[in-house]
Formats: sequence, structure tokens, C-alpha cells
Amino acid sequence: MDINKLVRPHLLHLKPYSSARDEFKGEAEVYLDANENSYGSTSENRFRRYPDPYQLALKSKISHIKGIGQDHIFLGNGSDEPIDLLIRAFCNPAKDSVIITPPTYGMYEVSASINDVKVVKVPLKKDYALDLKSVLYAIEPGVKIVFLCSPNNPTGNSIDKEEIIKIVKKVQGLVVVDEAYIDFSAKTSLIPEIRNHNNLVILQTLSKAWGLAALRMGMLFADPEIVGLLTRIKPPYNISGPAQELALQALENMDHMKYMLHEIINQKEHLKSMLLTVDSVQEVNPSDANFLLVKMNNAHNVYTRLIERKIIVRDRSNVELCENSLRITVGTAEENERLVNELRQINS
Repeated sequence: MDINKLVRPHLLHLKPYSSARDEFKGEAEVYLDANENSYGSTSENRFRRYPDPYQLALKSKISHIKGIGQDHIFLGNGSDEPIDLLIRAFCNPAKDSVIITPPTYGMYEVSASINDVKVVKVPLKKDYALDLKSVLYAIEPGVKIVFLCSPNNPTGNSIDKEEIIKIVKKVQGLVVVDEAYIDFSAKTSLIPEIRNHNNLVILQTLSKAWGLAALRMGMLFADPEIVGLLTRIKPPYNISGPAQELALQALENMDHMKYMLHEIINQKEHLKSMLLTVDSVQEVNPSDANFLLVKMNNAHNVYTRLIERKIIVRDRSNVELCENSLRITVGTAEENERLVNELRQINS
């Protein structure tokens, strides 16, 4: 697929902002090029210099972990930044459209609406499976991006790889697969498929399995042509220096990440078993993520009463197909026990 034919025409010849670190990328002893404070900082002195705008050291580490070249990696301020950049780069306002499959992550629709891009909604089936036939039917010439979340938020279930590839092959645009929760799933990432399909884009994050939500580190994997375009239109220093440093340190702790994954997955199954013993719980949806979508009697009332007990979950009752449902993140063993005990008291 010719990616340039998908891009908003005026961006093809956009001259990106050139920072001081674009003009000089080496090491020096005296830096007088970027109007930084030559006398130091009111905090740690290392903060006075602008960060690497291309996050090369961090991309090198991620490249090793994910098994894909650095030129296929774009890093953003959370996954929300690349979502917004993709829409701005490929969707002409008031002309093009994106497809989403509700219930799903809300920022796809928000970012599209901010950019005046039409949102075509193809709801999931009642069992939260992808309605592949309806998605394929909804693909028209003006559809520039199909957003698929797998494992899906807030339902927790995954989309079959074969179904995703069928969409990738049909659409004359991009298919963006949000794999924010892929580390918790037994299913494998679609990153290797990027080599076979240059219109496939994968989103991942360090917020969940790696426990780095405060750093806001989103990862996009795609054909180098797409990565290059996003790099041209992003803010010059979109990832702070401390965030890059801390992420690099954290990525050295692979064993601890795997330990946490093991604990969360075990606790998820235990939490599900305990929840099914609570009278007010109607159903616990199967989940490949680190949360459970739980259908209950009068979920909003339960949500409110849990707040009174200093326990916060997510009320998803106002979301399409999630009526009377709470989304509950898997906690520690102690947190899960306390939650279930409080639910039993609320139920009694």
C-alpha cells in the first residue's frame, strides 16, 4: 500500500521544526546552541539540558525487547499522543472517517471528534466478540483508520488474529491495533505482522505490565514510513529527559515485570472465583487483561457504596453493552479480599 496516498496532502511537503539537537547530535564540552541555562538548574543539574528528541537509547532497548528495528518505533506521551497524531496525519477534517467498535477505549472517538473527523461505530456483539461482517461492510473509501483494541477495554477479551488481518487486507487505510494489555494475554502480539502489512499499526504501553503509568510512555510500532511521518509532525521534545531515564532503568528489570505478571494473572483467576460467590454478581466476563468486567445487580449503587468504604472501581454502566457493569482492576491479594468482603456486606 502506498502510505503517501493516505496522508493529508499538505503534510507531504511539511518542513518539520528543527531543534538544536537536530543540527548537532554528538557529544561536546560546551553547549551554547539551545538557549539553555548555562549556570545550571534550580533542581538537579542534569535537568537543564533538553532531552533527546528521538529517544534513541530508549528505542534501542525497546527494539531489543520487542524484536523489531528502531525505525519501526515511535514513542509518545502515553498512547493518546500517537492516537491523536495518526488522526491528524491521515484524516482530513470534515471529510474522512474512522471506525471504532464500542464498547472500547474512549480516546479514539475523542481524538477524532477534536479533529472534526467522522466516527463510524460498529458495536461489538452481545458477547463482546467483534462483528467482523459489519466492520468489513462499514469500510468505505473515506475510512482512513480502523481502531481495534485487543485485549479490549473495558471488556477484556481479545480479537482473533485472522479477523484483524482480514480487515487489514480490505481497508484502503490504516488498521490500528491497541495492545495496551497484551502482556497479560496468552495471545501473541501482532508486531511481527507489520513486516507483511505496511498499513498495520500497533500500540503498546509501559503503563500496565511495567507499572510506569506516571511516566506516560506510549509505544507505536509501524512501517518506517508511518513512523517517519509522525516524527516530523510531533512536538520536538515530546518525551521528557527524566521519563526517558526512568523508563530505561525500568526496562532492565524484566524479571520483576515477569514476576508481577505472574502474580496479577494468578490473582485475576482467584478474584474471579471469589466474585462469583457474591450474590449480587451476575456474570464475570472472560479477560485477557489485568481487569475484570463484572455485571451486577444495581452496579451504580454498589459503586457508590464502595466509595463510602474507600474502595474505587470503575462504573461502566453508562457504556453501550455494559449496562450494570463495573470494571475492576486486579489488585493485590489483600486488596482483592477486602473488595470481595465489602461486596458481600453491601449485598447482605
